[in-house]
Amino acid sequence: MEIGMYNDLYNNLIKKVDEGNKCVVLTFLNSKNNNLKEKILLTKDDIDNKILPLDDFIYENINKSLSLESLLTISLNDNELLLIEPYFPKPRLIIFGGGHIAKPLCEFANRVGFSITVIDDRPYFANTERFPDAHKVICEDFAKSFDKINFRKNDFVVIITRGHRHDKLVLKNVINHNLKYIGMIGSKRRVKGLMAELIEENYSKELLDTVNTPIGIDICAITPDEIAISIVAQLISYKNRYVVNNKVKKHSYTEFDRQLIYSIATNDDMPKALLTILSSKGSVPRKAGAKMITYLDGRSMGSIGGGCSESEVLTKAREMMLDGGAYSIEHVDMTGEVAESLGMVCGGTMEVLIEIDKSI
Repeated sequence: MEIGMYNDLYNNLIKKVDEGNKCVVLTFLNSKNNNLKEKILLTKDDIDNKILPLDDFIYENINKSLSLESLLTISLNDNELLLIEPYFPKPRLIIFGGGHIAKPLCEFANRVGFSITVIDDRPYFANTERFPDAHKVICEDFAKSFDKINFRKNDFVVIITRGHRHDKLVLKNVINHNLKYIGMIGSKRRVKGLMAELIEENYSKELLDTVNTPIGIDICAITPDEIAISIVAQLISYKNRYVVNNKVKKHSYTEFDRQLIYSIATNDDMPKALLTILSSKGSVPRKAGAKMITYLDGRSMGSIGGGCSESEVLTKAREMMLDGGAYSIEHVDMTGEVAESLGMVCGGTMEVLIEIDKSI
């Protein structure tokens, strides 16, 4: 647990997430006098052990925020608001097979936010020079590699080994781990035969039906790069979904822009403001959880959507940095005549929190 405002708390957030912890940052806002009371960082262990004497209502909403992987804003009383922001380690993608598809797959998946482990039993294919974007490269016989991986519920697994025998071995070892995603390459004929073999070996047909195979979204991909893109597209679709009452819904996965968080955590003599989208409706460029930093000297990092809407919020943030305001929640309207008069192409609304960093 960490209680503070900016520098120490956000430095600790980076450390805890890098250690594999799910975390939440609680921001208590007093609307009566527009004061930012405090920020609190909690890990999932802190939450499970109820390390702070918070109301059950707050803990229920913290767990809801973690479950939905989405930012929540709740009212505690007439004068107090609580912002709950969940943060997660990068989703882990484990690629079994280091061949011609694995190389672009690693590169593209890294760019969209996955932490990647590549496994192959051939030294020529399993090395950091070949996979500079991978967090870990394991050169090991596939049968022995599973002991080197502590599978997690939210892991993504892609099986693209060089042959039917290795694919089957890997699938048999990962199918019972209740993973977020399993995808396996192969033609429909070959896959059908492999699945029939596993059913004869008493593997659950229900579980086997959850495997995405042939892998990827059908975009008529032919080249390794195109196949990799089709796989990454499918990975994103699984990353950005949750299920409610058997219906798949999209959610706004709270961003963990490492460079931006580092900037929040860095001591700086220049006054700065932190902007966070609390909620959005309709067609807007960015969703709840998107962040931006703006400095008094005009520098900025990140974006809450760009254009006139962002400019208005930045102007308000500058005024607050000059007059000593603590926080403000701004309503941004991009609908109807308002949007048309400003030349906006979107058609929605946003609520944006402006926080002034008082730690300098």
